[in-house]
Amino acid sequence: MVRRCLGLLTVFAACTTGSNMSDGMTDEGVVDDGMTDDATDDGAPLPTAAELLAATATCETTLGGPYAMDSGGSADISVCGARGVVFWTADMDIDCDGKRSEQCNEDTDGSYLPATSAVDSNGDPLDAATLPFVVVPLASGRFDAAEHGIEHGTVFAVVYGDQLAYGVFGDKGPSAILGEASYAMAALLGIDPDPSTGGTDGPVRYIAFPNSQVEPIEDHAMATATGQSLATALLAQ
Repeated sequence: MVRRCLGLLTVFAACTTGSNMSDGMTDEGVVDDGMTDDATDDGAPLPTAAELLAATATCETTLGGPYAMDSGGSADISVCGARGVVFWTADMDIDCDGKRSEQCNEDTDGSYLPATSAVDSNGDPLDAATLPFVVVPLASGRFDAAEHGIEHGTVFAVVYGDQLAYGVFGDKGPSAILGEASYAMAALLGIDPDPSTGGTDGPVRYIAFPNSQVEPIEDHAMATATGQSLATALLAQ
């Protein structure tokens, strides 16, 4: 396993390379959010949803937009930059594309596609039912995520109400729409993950930590540990 230490990661000493982290799954195949502790390895309290919302309350720099939350909707969402992170606030639609599962398939999702733009370490589509990930719009004149250090595997913190979860950039979506994440991400946040009837109007805050790619991309425990370290560094500024 490799964790690339760039940007905010260099500020926080918890960024290391290792192979002793789990894949984020329990024995029963249920996503483990990796957040059972209430402190980092050095004893610092873990960041809270409220703290991350406060840290990203001001759009210091408009990096992209405007985006709509749904096709045909009002395009009034900006991609913002502040304090070394990139973020936006939108709704959450459910992405069930990728590996077929009981939760995600042609029968449960009328828009199902058997692929994701990112692939796992075996070259297979990601499993939206078990891997928490965020959907980022395709590059366009509105915004090109790669130009801002957001590539497949980049760590995200996602906040909904008082819930906070970490994941990665795992799939690309329409170039004019923001606000989508995997079945597993929605479930972690207490949002109905059903791809046909679930999701939420929000608000949901999506916070990307540039140049923080996790490898392998399916290692959710590593994404969570990295996200906690990056979020702690953000709050320490």
